[in-house]
Amino acid sequence: MEIGICVASHIGDIDYAVRAEDLGFSSLWFADSQMIWSDVYATLALAADRTSRIRVGTGIAVTGTRPAPVTAASIATINALAPGRTFLGVGSGNTAMRIMGRKPQKIAEFDQYLTELKPLLKGEETLAHFGETVSPIRHVMPDKGFVNFADPIPLYVSGFGPKSLALAGKHGDGAIYGWPPSLSVLERFNRMTEASRPAGAPEVESPNFRTTALTAITLLDEGETLDSPRVKAECGAMAMAALHYAYDSWRQLNQPPPNAAAGVWDDYVAMIEAVPEERRHQRIHAGHNCWVLPEEEKFVTPELIGASCLVGTLDQVLEKLHQYKEAGLDEIMILPAFDPRFEVIERVGKELIPALSSP
Repeated sequence: MEIGICVASHIGDIDYAVRAEDLGFSSLWFADSQMIWSDVYATLALAADRTSRIRVGTGIAVTGTRPAPVTAASIATINALAPGRTFLGVGSGNTAMRIMGRKPQKIAEFDQYLTELKPLLKGEETLAHFGETVSPIRHVMPDKGFVNFADPIPLYVSGFGPKSLALAGKHGDGAIYGWPPSLSVLERFNRMTEASRPAGAPEVESPNFRTTALTAITLLDEGETLDSPRVKAECGAMAMAALHYAYDSWRQLNQPPPNAAAGVWDDYVAMIEAVPEERRHQRIHAGHNCWVLPEEEKFVTPELIGASCLVGTLDQVLEKLHQYKEAGLDEIMILPAFDPRFEVIERVGKELIPALSSP
């Protein structure tokens, strides 16, 4: 099991990426939400230039905000800075699109986008759609160091449901999951993904198909519990992001709220819906995956933390990770809250990562 970091892209926070490499993390997944954080490719370029070993890429690039040729050229530029260690994670925009008052791409649009994108990542020609127009597109100046298509750029596709996970299997070199709270959920995710893998994919197209899950990790001290101030400080932002996503899914897709939110759901909905509807999309994701707003602290319950984060003693977390590895998960990427992020990666890097590599 490998441990990577999902980075809330911040143009002035490159020392964080450098320290993650020093601590032995496997990868840096730079998040792409234009109206929350810094530009992902500007931030990623700085990190690629200042690191030398760690894998670097997007986690995840939003397909609804850039045409496929733009995404391909952007990540191929990073690949010129970090050849052989650059990857591309993509998703339809659960946060980035919604915070601008738009829904994520529909499955058919996402499928078409991935179909266009995959040849471009190899420097090949594709048929790109621009409204009603379809044009053959390729990078016409791929030499002289502008971009790098010679070193492969693995494509990882984010999925939360059966249709999007099927697209990960169809197009991707790997799949990105939200945190599965149980082994049975992980196994169901894997079955959805594998069912759509092209014939011959394990041997031909993607011999090293990888699965990665996003969560936050806190290693408990002796006697510490899920409702301790430190756990809330480190995992509260991830727990609230899960609640943000649940509300969007409920109001836009009629999906029922998760059981873990049952004790706070009505109060949370009442608070959000007190905001005028025309600006509600801005309020939902305030503080997203960085910090918890003071008025939202009451919603960060042990149940919500337990459902969205991996919290336990070192031995408990090790046991859980070994179980997930056996069930087919290759990597965890962690996204600590912003303020304690250095403390979190120091402890995970010095305690958990060495323990995972021990026989």
